[in-house]
Amino acid sequence: MARRDLWPDIEPLLAKVERPARYLNHEWGCAPGAGADDFAFCMIYPDTYELGQANQAVRILVNAVNAADGLAAERAFLPAVDMADAMRAAGVPLFSLESCAPVAEFDVVGITLPHELAATNVLETLDLAGIPLRTEARAEDDPIVLAGGPCAFNPEPYAPFFDVILVGEGEEQLPEAVALIRDLRAADTPRAEILRELARRVGGAYVPSLYRWRSEEEAQAAGSWAEPLFDDVPAVVHKRVFEGFAESNAFEPMIVPYTEVVHDRLNVEILRGCARGCRFCQAGMMYRPVRERSADNIVAAVREGLGQTGYDEVSLTSLSSTDHSQIADILTRVNADCAGAGVRISVPSQRLDSFGVEMAELVAGQKKGGLTFAPEAGTQRLRDVINKNVTEDDLFSAIDAAFAAGWRRCKLYFMVGLPTETDDDIKGTASLAQRAYDRAKAAVPPEQRGSVRMSISCAVFVPKAQTPFQWDGQISPEETLRRVGLLRRSVKYKAVDVHYHDPKTSFVEAVMSRGGREVADWVEEAWRRGARFDAWTELFNEEAWTGAAEALGIAPQAIAEAVYPTDYVLPWAHITAAVSPKFLARERARAADGVTTPDCTFENCSACGACPTLAMDIELQEERPLKEGERRAPNPYRTVKETP
Repeated sequence: MARRDLWPDIEPLLAKVERPARYLNHEWGCAPGAGADDFAFCMIYPDTYELGQANQAVRILVNAVNAADGLAAERAFLPAVDMADAMRAAGVPLFSLESCAPVAEFDVVGITLPHELAATNVLETLDLAGIPLRTEARAEDDPIVLAGGPCAFNPEPYAPFFDVILVGEGEEQLPEAVALIRDLRAADTPRAEILRELARRVGGAYVPSLYRWRSEEEAQAAGSWAEPLFDDVPAVVHKRVFEGFAESNAFEPMIVPYTEVVHDRLNVEILRGCARGCRFCQAGMMYRPVRERSADNIVAAVREGLGQTGYDEVSLTSLSSTDHSQIADILTRVNADCAGAGVRISVPSQRLDSFGVEMAELVAGQKKGGLTFAPEAGTQRLRDVINKNVTEDDLFSAIDAAFAAGWRRCKLYFMVGLPTETDDDIKGTASLAQRAYDRAKAAVPPEQRGSVRMSISCAVFVPKAQTPFQWDGQISPEETLRRVGLLRRSVKYKAVDVHYHDPKTSFVEAVMSRGGREVADWVEEAWRRGARFDAWTELFNEEAWTGAAEALGIAPQAIAEAVYPTDYVLPWAHITAAVSPKFLARERARAADGVTTPDCTFENCSACGACPTLAMDIELQEERPLKEGERRAPNPYRTVKETP
């Protein structure tokens, strides 16, 4: 079906809004729009272009769909408030970037769920597109609306708004789902049957409308809140993994935007997964097992990417980049390739215990911005509780190496409200930051000490689904402010700045992270009262959320702050990241005892269940180096590639 071209309606609006380049196609490297004969998919990031275009997952998935025979993918982003209001006033619906076609005229629409505070933006996106908010209201010829991303691991607060929620990694899963929809639509299959076939035939496809939502009493007795309505619908939806990741090309064709975006650089994913086992970290649980790409693959991707884009910065991305077994070789070779070219090499995720003198020299390059380390907690007791497995000596050694290598600014990330946290832990954060500042000054020449800067950034702990702390509650916003106040009073150095996240937005995040299907009504009511762009501090509308709760008679505080025993069945029990509930419960018990669990990529199997459940091994290019005095334990699920 031919899709309309909305450009004549869009162009007059651009002179009236900020940053009109957000809405222009034909950036360097973009693919042509879908033709009339293509089965068309529109991939949407539910926030502005500056955030969405920088999102690596969007790029990967658009490329994956475009690479499939007979499928064409375009991008769309949620317009900023001024443009959205202008479009509504002019009767212009949400449009795709490549062809300026109405999103509602695509065959399939996909919306990524990047974080919990994007929930109202999802509804803003659907409404601006002219697509009914709830799946039950959609007609046969409306697009099939898919979701995916990190929030899919507790999909229930979004369940009524999506036809299908894809759980896991999408490189193979998404093209497979879109192709199946194409084939079924070509056969005039009714919409309801298409959804049932997706649930049956696509691994990791969760179709909320095919499940009855049980009461709490029923759920605790049955072991799940979601009851399948048909025998052939899976009772448990298992995440999908991209089995070929380690061997896949690290280079992804990339668009160079007209306007500046966040993380405006070449991003090359060097490994996927992390087994460090931080007990608060959802990503560390949901992306297991660890899989590394080879140094040859990565270096070739950097060369090709820089040659095609002209970027002057390349970021070697992953959850824990300095853990890559060949990271020293990768950095040495990339630095040699970029010598004299003014290209900065960044490693955004740096482990304190991996960042020694050699690493500092390899990462230093020609341009040094700020450096970020994440101790997460101010005392060793609390770091053991959360299984951070780093010490003060690790931090101080990293600080010594970094500032001796030329850095002058450092940010330390901590959390407030972690389980078992006390006021002594808060004071420990202040003490640790001040001593880190002293080490930084001591590592630089006396005449440069005035340029040393240290800052503390405090996030509020949010209990996440599929983690050992999923049964733990969040502290109240009032208690968060008390603890932050204690931290600020405890920092005696004026040169150490303290910043913290807004506890009101973190509260909404916690409700979205822990809630069941009833939270969807809260999201919709808050959106109808004006909530949108909740992750933007200046746009967060607290009254919309509190008013929605009062209107619906729900108590979101109970959802955010409740503490459960580990045998309590949580609203996402029917979704699995392949890490077993027994492992998560065991890790919570070990946290209470202050007992740490080692990283299975270095040591023996921690019995999390991911590898045997997925029939996949940890894939390393070489054995990861051990610290002095450590011994390597055998691990039947760790495969090390034999180098020629």
